[in-house]
Amino acid sequence: MRDKLAPDTSAHFHCVTFMLGGELYGIDIGCIREIIEFEGMTPVPMMPRFVRGIINLRGAVVPVIDLSIRFGRGHTLLQPTTCVAILSLPNSTGEEQEIGMLLDAVCEVLEIRSDAIEPAPTFGTHIRGDFIQGVVTIDQQFAILLDMHRALSIAELSAMAEAATEQQFSPEQGG
Repeated sequence: MRDKLAPDTSAHFHCVTFMLGGELYGIDIGCIREIIEFEGMTPVPMMPRFVRGIINLRGAVVPVIDLSIRFGRGHTLLQPTTCVAILSLPNSTGEEQEIGMLLDAVCEVLEIRSDAIEPAPTFGTHIRGDFIQGVVTIDQQFAILLDMHRALSIAELSAMAEAATEQQFSPEQGG
C-alpha cells in the first residue's frame, strides 16, 4: 500500500527557531556550529554597539553580536534563558569565521518544507529586507527566516567596525 502513495517531492530544510525581542525567528541549521549557555563576555572598546563583546570558546576568541542592536533595536536583555549561537560564516577570503549571536532563547529545531515559506514582506518587519529569507507559520505564529550570510556579513561587519574606530580617532572628535 505504501508504494502506491505519491512521493513527497517538496524540498525540506532544518531550521532552528529562537526568540529575540518577543519575536520568533528561524535560521538554517547548517550555519550553526553549536549553541552555548551565556556565561558572560568581555567588552571590547571602540567597536560598533552591536558587538557586545568577545568570548573564549575552547581557546578561540569569538566576537558576540547582539542581533537586536544589529536590527536597529535596543540591546538584548540578559536573562537565564539567554544563550549564544555560534555560527560559521565565510569571510571576504572565503574562509570560515566563527561569530557568536546573542539570543533571548532558543526554541526548537524544525523541518520546514520549502513550499511553506512565503516571500519576505515588503514592509512592517522592523529589519532590513535583505536580511529576510522568508516567512513561515509555526503553530499559528509567524516566524521570520533570516539569511545569516547577509544579516551577519563578515565584510559588512568589518567595515562597520573600522568606521567606528576611525570615527573615535577623527580630529573632529578631539581624538
